[in-house]
Amino acid sequence: MRHRPLGRTGLTVSEIGFGCASYWGLRRFPEREALGLVHRAIDLGITLFDTAPGYSRGEAEPRLGRALGGRDRERLVIATKAGTYHAGGGRMGRDFAPAAIVASVEASLRRLGLEHLDIVQLHGPAAAELTDDLFEAFAGLRARGLVRAFGANSFDPAVLSAVIESEAFDLVMLDYNVLRPERAPLVARAAALGKGVLAGMPLAMGHVDRQIGKVRGPRDLWYAARALKNHRREVGQGARFGFLRDLPDMSAAQAALAYVLADPGVACAVTGTTRREHLEANAAASGLALPEAVMARIRAVQAELAGTS
Repeated sequence: MRHRPLGRTGLTVSEIGFGCASYWGLRRFPEREALGLVHRAIDLGITLFDTAPGYSRGEAEPRLGRALGGRDRERLVIATKAGTYHAGGGRMGRDFAPAAIVASVEASLRRLGLEHLDIVQLHGPAAAELTDDLFEAFAGLRARGLVRAFGANSFDPAVLSAVIESEAFDLVMLDYNVLRPERAPLVARAAALGKGVLAGMPLAMGHVDRQIGKVRGPRDLWYAARALKNHRREVGQGARFGFLRDLPDMSAAQAALAYVLADPGVACAVTGTTRREHLEANAAASGLALPEAVMARIRAVQAELAGTS
């Protein structure tokens, strides 16, 4: 596993991060398997673990906390979020008031069993919610030694730009993958300003690898149903990159990760999984490079998709 600096935060992170969310955190996914995946990830050299209070119906954070119990955490970078929470019944609530953010951080520390958090990211804030009062709350949390670096996770280009330009933030997490090449200028701007960049959804929700057609049990049905509900357009677009499934030296998923990590501005590609073989294959993508001919073909398809959107 290779590692990269996370902007100017002073943190170093593994090129591949583990997303502790979705099916991984649900009670229906066996605890032993979930914790075993975290332990195996650590053994593989993965150091960044990303979660949030609202993930997996509120179960992801405490499960990660249990997974970290008794482990050497010196080299680990634990990232969570604030501003959203599980409101019951599968619903997500949101509150970006300064006091709510402070309370969220304090609660996350208790659930994770930590004395401080390496990273806290605002989870999908609106531009209007990035206030001076909120930034004062950031400063207070830093002064108390509770948070080392602040960022924001968003899919909104305007919000991402505001976060990147603001001195209050140390990093940004955005959706960057073969289906989102338009994020590259934001990555470059963040890197130029010394901001760390975490790439979320680097596997393009598995659509490049046609995971939606590989249903082997309840967990696969869960992911397939979510994809068809929320990302139907991306399912079709991902099929255009089917040539990545025919590469001789890497899988389509590894090629998707290699594409993201080819951008020097990206510190870490964060992806989740509920299967040990997927975890090990993802970790093995660290250090892989796509042949220029493959990169050229990816760009050609991206241009075609941009012309039809």
